[in-house]
Amino acid sequence: MSLQLENVTFSVDGQTHIYNTNLTLKKGTMNVLLGRTSSGKTTLMRIMAGLDVPTSGRILWDGKDVTGMRVQDRKIAMVYQQFINYPSMSVYDNIAAPLRIMKKDEYEIDIAVKKIASLMRLDGMLDRRPNELSGGQQQRCALARSLVKGSGLVLLDEPLANLDYKLREELRAEIPKMFEESGAIFVYATTEPEEALLLGGNVATLWEGKITQVGETADVYHNPKDAVTAKVFSNPAMNFLKIKKEGDFIYYGNNQKAPALDVLANLENGRYLAGFRPNHLELKRQNETSIKFTAHLDVTEITGAETFLHMSFDNETWIGLVHGVQDLEYDLDLDVYLDTRHIFVFAQDGKLLETASYAKNR
Repeated sequence: MSLQLENVTFSVDGQTHIYNTNLTLKKGTMNVLLGRTSSGKTTLMRIMAGLDVPTSGRILWDGKDVTGMRVQDRKIAMVYQQFINYPSMSVYDNIAAPLRIMKKDEYEIDIAVKKIASLMRLDGMLDRRPNELSGGQQQRCALARSLVKGSGLVLLDEPLANLDYKLREELRAEIPKMFEESGAIFVYATTEPEEALLLGGNVATLWEGKITQVGETADVYHNPKDAVTAKVFSNPAMNFLKIKKEGDFIYYGNNQKAPALDVLANLENGRYLAGFRPNHLELKRQNETSIKFTAHLDVTEITGAETFLHMSFDNETWIGLVHGVQDLEYDLDLDVYLDTRHIFVFAQDGKLLETASYAKNR
């Protein structure tokens, strides 16, 4: 069982929303669509579901062209961030509803409902109504209703976005386990890199209607093939610095220089773009390989366990993510340090050239 998108594009009134896309999803896989708001995730899912017809290209299900097939004729299920349950019906009847529409036998329905309810940890709540459940339990009910049909394709469009932090964390950890037994193809849209990493499986990163990279989630995170993918797969977004390599040194900013160590030592003389994640900026020098930058601290955000540092350096906007509460005076210069082992090196056109071995495992 597989779903293939072949040369799919989608335009509205001459404006392109999805550029030429080729993607193959296989049975029993978790596939994450990762991208910022309006990057094309929902549009791509609607095309997969048959809610929208591509402007060009085709959709293949197990090799069969289903591009023009009505959504009601496809074996798919879709769950949105605003979970929907029937308030006047019990959890049991909510889950059973699609099976009754399919005119299944009541005995068969009972077996299916109790099986999926057990998987979703709802088996002790089948007599309750949705308003008697917590937010997480209500979303489980919506998920159970989508899975009980035995759909071959399950589309989850930011299904946890409207839940509070604790419930999101709980369901993020449970979802891969819940779906492992079903054998369906799962497509999960999210704006959050952390969520993609937790779900695992495969990821497709999207930027302005284009898929920039597809692969195993951890591999794409550690080895983004270009600066755009690195930006998408980092929260906050990856920081960048223009550098020039000459001999044994790199030059940056206002003619500042530092020894070309680690991954920087392998570069030929020339100009490059260095990238590094916010959590790799430090307020104190950690070792001799660290490069010192004097940046301008524009503002700080204290979240409790962490502090976000919004800075400016060499016409670039940086964000640092440091542990603990940092009571720093802003609108002043601040010294920050970067271990060269964490640097990604991109060509000036954004293509990845080098990744430090240490960074690959972080």
